[in-house]
Amino acid sequence: MNTQQEFDLFSILPEDKIPEKGRVLISEPFLADTFFNRSIVILTEHTPEGSVGFILNKKLDMKVCDTIDGFENWKENLNMGGPVAPDTLHYIHTLGETIPRSVHVYRDIYWGGEIDTVRRLISFNKIRPHQIRFFLGYSGWSAGQLERELTENSWVIAHVNPEIIMTGAGPDTWRRVLKSLNKKYRAWADFPESPDMN
Repeated sequence: MNTQQEFDLFSILPEDKIPEKGRVLISEPFLADTFFNRSIVILTEHTPEGSVGFILNKKLDMKVCDTIDGFENWKENLNMGGPVAPDTLHYIHTLGETIPRSVHVYRDIYWGGEIDTVRRLISFNKIRPHQIRFFLGYSGWSAGQLERELTENSWVIAHVNPEIIMTGAGPDTWRRVLKSLNKKYRAWADFPESPDMN
């Protein structure tokens, strides 16, 4: 592959560099970052002051019931939300205004809300695993930081099916999402993790 072809393959179309709440960031294949390598991040907030999001495809080997007080009935795994404040709990859900003070993100996806309500609904088995995801920590960008990373072609931005947002915790999710995008990005899914491997 010549240099021009490589540049074309890894350059991201301008329309796929527009960050907004509810869209997901999909890392380029060789992003050299322990947290964000081959990651998918949903943006739950994007303003001129900065951005907040959660990594969707990095499940932790920790159960909510074993880690968080008051969630003894919840046997699902925690997810790694990102490198910022890793000892804090966050959640996205599809319960809407059932959880007071939730923030609408995209379609039927909401962020946060009153934890006591979440705890009570779980204790009465009123929430199913596909309706809520818990994260430790979050991903954060200061003003202009995400935009700088986009100029470096670190991320492609897209809308994805809410089902992926709520259930896409597996290691193959990054590849599956790329395969669903423009043909230009589908090729990324087949690259080995190290550019030196054939």
